[in-house]
Amino acid sequence: MSGGLILSIESSCDETAIAVIEDGWRIRSNVVASQVALHAPSGGIVPEVAARAHLRWIVPVLNDAWDDADAAWDDIEAIAVTYGPGLAGSLLVGVNFAKALAWVHDRPLIGVNHLEGHIYAAWLRDPGEADRADPIFPLVALVVSGGHTFLAEMRDHLTYRLLGSTLDDAAGEAFDKVGRLLGLGYPGGPAIGRAAESAIRHDRVFPRAWLGDSFDLSFSGLKTAARRIIAEARADAGHASDPDAALPAEVVADLAWGFQDAVVDVLVAKTIRAAEETGARSIVMGGGVAANGELRSRLTGEAEARGIPLIVPRPALCTDNGAMIGAAGARRFAAGDRSGLDLDARPSLPLAVR
Repeated sequence: MSGGLILSIESSCDETAIAVIEDGWRIRSNVVASQVALHAPSGGIVPEVAARAHLRWIVPVLNDAWDDADAAWDDIEAIAVTYGPGLAGSLLVGVNFAKALAWVHDRPLIGVNHLEGHIYAAWLRDPGEADRADPIFPLVALVVSGGHTFLAEMRDHLTYRLLGSTLDDAAGEAFDKVGRLLGLGYPGGPAIGRAAESAIRHDRVFPRAWLGDSFDLSFSGLKTAARRIIAEARADAGHASDPDAALPAEVVADLAWGFQDAVVDVLVAKTIRAAEETGARSIVMGGGVAANGELRSRLTGEAEARGIPLIVPRPALCTDNGAMIGAAGARRFAAGDRSGLDLDARPSLPLAVR
């Protein structure tokens, strides 16, 4: 790929993010405005609130990304933007902003699938990481986030074969729900991870949905079981009639550990089996849940034991960001992909089909 710069925009959910990427992998700037504080009181993302926040923040975020990159418009080869999947209102803010920039500055526009961005985050590198090896094809990609959880095979750039996906809830959604049940607040994933680190007993057993030999996943049953197990723990603590009463910290830690262990067990086992059965030469993992320390550690250990390289971005590049859209956008730009100014948001945009 050429050494030009890609300006990339991500606004699919609750982060307003803009980056400048060089050569398809080198991060020149990567600015993210998070809306966690806005949505925490409601315990989840409110779409209208998210869209309005994007409108307020997208210009300041662009200015910060521009300053950090120390770039000029003459250096920008193309503009990449997430156009799906995601929240319709949030996507529209980013898409329309990107189209306006492309028109004003006469630059090619590249529509990028948000899920593809999570995969291509594995190719990103910070200054000083130039010698790190790229993922090797064929590979298996695990994307695990608040809205999506799936396994895909890649035999070359931009080619995907879906191996399995969640049949109901995404892993990140399950983390958020159980985090609320445990009184840990929003977002639940990081809170459960922190609580689990202080667990002592490690004897809380939550069910695993293995689904036979399938690579599909399911977390709705685990959520239901978690509600029951937490209710039983509340009753044991003498709070059966008060669902809002706080559980003892050590009980919360043990429950958080048990839930996290169940999710990680299934994700790791299915990913490793997918890699073995497809003959993968590497594994990549992306998405917000990929920032979970236990998942990263367990998958690293299992992959290393089999001699399969695992590439996982640093946690800040696992959650939504503009740099990952730039990495995917640069690859599409090099392949000759272009979008017109009629590009529209596609909230249900798929990555791959069986």
